[in-house]
Amino acid sequence: MSKDKQFRLVAPFSPTGDQPAAIAKLIRGIEAGEQHQILLGATGTGKTFAMANLVEKLQRPTLVLAHNKTLAAQLCSEFQSFFPDNAVSYFVSYYDYYQPEAYLPTTDTYIEKDASINEEIEKFRHAATMNLLTRRDVLIVASVSCIYGLGNVEDYEKLAITIKRAEPVQRDKLLRRLTDIQYMRSGTEFKQGMVHVLGDTLEIFPPGGDTVYRIELPFDEVETIQEVDCFTGELITDLSEVTIFPAAHNVTTKEKIDQAVTGIRAELEVREKELKDAGELVKAERIRTRTDYDIEMLLETGYCTGIENYVRYLNNNGVPGSPPSTLLDYFPKDFLLFIDESHISVPQVGGMYEGNRSRKQTLYDFGFRLASSFDNRPLMFSEFEKRVGQRVYVSATPGKYEYANTDKKMIAEQIIRPTGLLDPVVTVKPTKNQIDDITQEINEAISRKERVLITTLTKKSAERLDEYLRDQDYKVRYLHSDIETLERIEILRQLRTGEIDIIVGINLLREGLDLPEVSYIAILDADKQGFLRSRDALIQTIGRAARNVHGHVTLYADTMTDAMMQALAETERRRDIQDAYNKKHGITPKSIEKAVHDINEEQKKLELRRPKRDHTKIPPDEKKRLIEELTAQMELAAQNMEFEKAADLRDEIELLKRGK
Repeated sequence: MSKDKQFRLVAPFSPTGDQPAAIAKLIRGIEAGEQHQILLGATGTGKTFAMANLVEKLQRPTLVLAHNKTLAAQLCSEFQSFFPDNAVSYFVSYYDYYQPEAYLPTTDTYIEKDASINEEIEKFRHAATMNLLTRRDVLIVASVSCIYGLGNVEDYEKLAITIKRAEPVQRDKLLRRLTDIQYMRSGTEFKQGMVHVLGDTLEIFPPGGDTVYRIELPFDEVETIQEVDCFTGELITDLSEVTIFPAAHNVTTKEKIDQAVTGIRAELEVREKELKDAGELVKAERIRTRTDYDIEMLLETGYCTGIENYVRYLNNNGVPGSPPSTLLDYFPKDFLLFIDESHISVPQVGGMYEGNRSRKQTLYDFGFRLASSFDNRPLMFSEFEKRVGQRVYVSATPGKYEYANTDKKMIAEQIIRPTGLLDPVVTVKPTKNQIDDITQEINEAISRKERVLITTLTKKSAERLDEYLRDQDYKVRYLHSDIETLERIEILRQLRTGEIDIIVGINLLREGLDLPEVSYIAILDADKQGFLRSRDALIQTIGRAARNVHGHVTLYADTMTDAMMQALAETERRRDIQDAYNKKHGITPKSIEKAVHDINEEQKKLELRRPKRDHTKIPPDEKKRLIEELTAQMELAAQNMEFEKAADLRDEIELLKRGK
């Protein structure tokens, strides 16, 4: 793919309201070399669309950092709809389940690393790194996973294999090279990271895609290179050349492995002597046995379980304390960074290092790991800062770090909503008779066919309120952390369709709720100081009702806290700006209308362009593999709260099972 390809924004609308001014201000700042800027945007004002406009105008590779997988998936879906012809990738932790290696001295319990890798997410991660090394029109939406160790970019790029048509290539030599970069020969299955041999024809399934490269090598010469559908085998395009990137990020050369083993052995000798001199013979034997086994595996296969613990020697030239290679190292120096929901994302990046360090210390002290394992870690915040250049913090409630580093002149406000909707009306009411008041509000919302969210501070109060409303024959569900992901998806879908009218929860902020049907929010115990009733949390919760023209919020409290006063003042300030703009331009506010099964810009499928296939052309033995692949995609969609996509995939799986 040419590195000259340009970002091209595709949208059925243009910037409106205060979007043009915010976009222009941010562009001026970036072009002037400003390192820190803030996009202060209220909920529903189109912050993602503003970011997309910046990307198109600046034409620079872009990283969008989100604080969890759900938000990252939603953002990736939106950016894919805005840039359908460009490389929009999704990079989050590929673990469905992760139990880190640990030792508990009090009970003498060693816990081996145990993890379940989500192959669908692993595919997206490979697509992200391959895109970064082959083109510039790349936008990657990532979680905090991007500051954790990833294979050395120089080795990853150096070990890629370029194959050209009419080039002399020996089949067996090519197979050995593919094995060296972690490709496996296919047996009963054929999936990403495998190579299939059919006489003089090789089929290579890259780890980051859904298509296969078919290479014909009669007489030790590349005759044809074809990109084909991985299930039907249908030809997609003929190619003159193709680059095959490694099947794993942690790959390295034999020379580096030999050099690394020398360093590991030297460190082992020193550590073993230290333990023996201290009379810790059991620990000395333990570190010797474990490390010798890892060395043997490295020399024989180029890989070992826990290879990341030797990153100092494999990637960092043996220098203690060196930061690991991360996704940030795959970006060119001029990349642009957006930190979405920065009030959460920035502290999250800053908090990753210390927790990892304390666990490793125990493993080192008791002879399970060498000191070099400390270098298998996330970046420290200071290291993160050095690896990113110009950045834009995006939030309705930026934090102290953002304000401390950003000149006031570099804050771009985006308060006006394209729909003309105002921030919700917020009232404060005493706690006396609050349940009667809430039921009256619920009845009014139901009469308008709208929905209600109620947030409490404790699990017990949420359960009691849920039980009371059920007894009053309301259609209500309690949303809490013990509910499985798929069930949570179904609850949200039922709220949107009207099968239930009310959701009661403790922290509804984390649910990634985007529910235009919600017109009323009740916040109980609003005067109880704490994280869930801070200024920022109140503003964020109030914003959940900002997508409905009847949106209003009640804070139930007997005293007025500073957080409440600040949240009310900021909401009123925004309402005044929004109302003045509407009056000046003759705009009548309208609720956002979004059909539950519409795939629009905010619920577009996260599929990396999943191809539409004629099921009748898929061989019977390939249908099972396709069903497994679609099931993995369905589960990922469910985890990411994309219930429309999960339902669509479920229906497609059922059709395949019925042979239609």
